[in-house]
Amino acid sequence: SAITALPAAITTGKVLQVLTATDTTDRSTTSTSFVTGSNTLSVAITPASTSSKFFVQVNSAGYNDSDTYTSHYTIYRDSTDLGNSSEGLVANRTQGASRFPTSFGVLDSPSASSQITYQVYFRSGGGTAHLGTYSTKHTITVFEISG
Repeated sequence: SAITALPAAITTGKVLQVLTATDTTDRSTTSTSFVTGSNTLSVAITPASTSSKFFVQVNSAGYNDSDTYTSHYTIYRDSTDLGNSSEGLVANRTQGASRFPTSFGVLDSPSASSQITYQVYFRSGGGTAHLGTYSTKHTITVFEISG
């Protein structure tokens, strides 16, 4: 019988490290420009390689005190907005200040060798935008994936 060679070890697509941060405080802003959501809802990570990719996932809740306006949420890598500069990665419009799950993610390829920081930012389209609600736990999780 013939001997079949095993495939070479997989060198890309492996999860190299996972870091997460949590916050339980309801944050709010009336700013129509993106502001830091929470200094504790932030992950600093040193890449294992410049070819690494980073999948960043945020799970939270969000709403606006006014049913006329939207709230916008995004992720920054250091000072770079990884979403649309005005709309962010996700936006919601609430009715009667209803709270909505606000989960979003992004795949980033920073080509970095030194420490980078991923952080949640948000803004109001008018009224008061909120990040988190009723002291529920919201998280940001960063997965480093070999490139």
